Amino acid sequence: LRAREATKNLPVIMLTARGQEDERVRGLSTGADDYIVKPFSVPELIARIRALLRRASPERVADQLIMGDIVLDRTSKRVHRGTREVNLGPTEFRLLEHLIEKPGRIYTRAQLLDAVWGMNMEIDERTVDVHVKRLREALSPVHRSQLIETVRGAGYRLTQQVVDAAA
Repeated sequence: LRAREATKNLPVIMLTARGQEDERVRGLSTGADDYIVKPFSVPELIARIRALLRRASPERVADQLIMGDIVLDRTSKRVHRGTREVNLGPTEFRLLEHLIEKPGRIYTRAQLLDAVWGMNMEIDERTVDVHVKRLREALSPVHRSQLIETVRGAGYRLTQQVVDAAA
């Protein structure tokens, strides 16, 4: 996992029956971020996963995601843009949640389908375009540029800059 570019930064927890100290040291030395010996309790496993995610990717476990004047609250499933509440459907909420975790990153339609709809879904990639359009309309007040940029030939990204259309 550490040798491959796609998985080298992936958090790794080893779950094993091997509990001797030398085995634990070997597991951690070879790249594991944590090492849990069986039998283990599910609450402990969940706590360790959350702790690892907090360190590796804090945006994945935060209750609120904030970018500029947009506040996405995962607990209440609400989005605010400044003082205005933005009404989003569940798909648009998940789409914004995914985009806001890494603003500025370009996502292909296929990546957005996997992240928002799930890897096992057989949905046309153009479905993403429809939901991006709905999300843009909900987020963008009149006289503002688009927060979600279309990157020609690549996909979509959430921009961190909002510019007045008149400027």
